[in-house]
Amino acid sequence: MDALEMALLLDYYGGMLTEKQKECFDMRYNQDLSLGEIAEAQGVSRQAVYDNLVRTEALLRRMEENIGAVRRDRAVRGAVREILDAAEELDKLSNREAGTISQRIKAAANALKE
Repeated sequence: MDALEMALLLDYYGGMLTEKQKECFDMRYNQDLSLGEIAEAQGVSRQAVYDNLVRTEALLRRMEENIGAVRRDRAVRGAVREILDAAEELDKLSNREAGTISQRIKAAANALKE
């Protein structure tokens, strides 16, 4: 997984990690620090940082496999885009009732985004 994916997993499941795991993971994936920089900041060896990151990445992947919050969020976002696109098409129709329905659909879709 890439850094963006790892940062997203941290956003969703970070509350389930220890403070040390969160701090190390944040330094690596959000602050883009090297293993050496993280090791120096935490007062541990590069190997300890590496081991911590490998274990944390595996844990976050398992959480996503079991819980699927990121997967569901992406599916909902995709569905909302489709709904909004369909509502835009309704707006293009000359029927006044279609415009009213379109506005209701857009309001509901935008409520899902929040």
